[in-house]
Amino acid sequence: MRVVQPLIFLPLTNCFYNLKRYAVVTGANKGIGFAICKQLASKGITVVLTARDQNRGLEAVQKLKQLSLPGLVIFHQLDVTDLAGIRSFADFIQKQFGKLDILVNNAGIPGAYMDGEAMAAANIMENYGKFDWSKILTETYEQTEAGIKTNYYGAKELTKALIPLLQLSTSPNIVNVSSSSGRLEKIPNGWPKEVLSDVKNLTEEKIDEVLNQFLKDFKEGSLENKGW
Repeated sequence: MRVVQPLIFLPLTNCFYNLKRYAVVTGANKGIGFAICKQLASKGITVVLTARDQNRGLEAVQKLKQLSLPGLVIFHQLDVTDLAGIRSFADFIQKQFGKLDILVNNAGIPGAYMDGEAMAAANIMENYGKFDWSKILTETYEQTEAGIKTNYYGAKELTKALIPLLQLSTSPNIVNVSSSSGRLEKIPNGWPKEVLSDVKNLTEEKIDEVLNQFLKDFKEGSLENKGW
């Protein structure tokens, strides 16, 4: 006699839950981050838009809601340099969604002050390859240190906190938004190039060593002499 196994019907809520996709985009109240949120939400993905400034973040979410996109967009305040804030944010994602499918590390600040008027007057787009950026950029140690803390350590710590949730996704993705000005080819000094290009042997400690040496040389005013 053949035994027929009973069919098991999963609740519809569980099925839909498994099909839903969730994304986090940092520094997303304007610019590239805002555009990424719009694109993801247009695909039906639930997006958590984050920004340091709560008012600007809420305004950005309101603009996206007015577009009636198929995906839900919600706001959560986040400063990627605040470790306690990162832990709290990871707890929020875990309790709210139970997993994470996409992380876009977009939050970043410039490592130098830019003179907007001088930039507009210089017609940079036509002379991009030959332009002397020192004419419109002012670099300070404090701004450079803040840039490294936000652009590198902020992205790293947030990624570490969210990896356990990304591992629960069937197709996790991490996207790191960067600038062409960060290419190794732009650094004359051979030592950081050698260290950072050796991907197989690269460690967090080696990256920290390069960054700390850069800040030390900056503080001592020896960037040019050291080939940075």
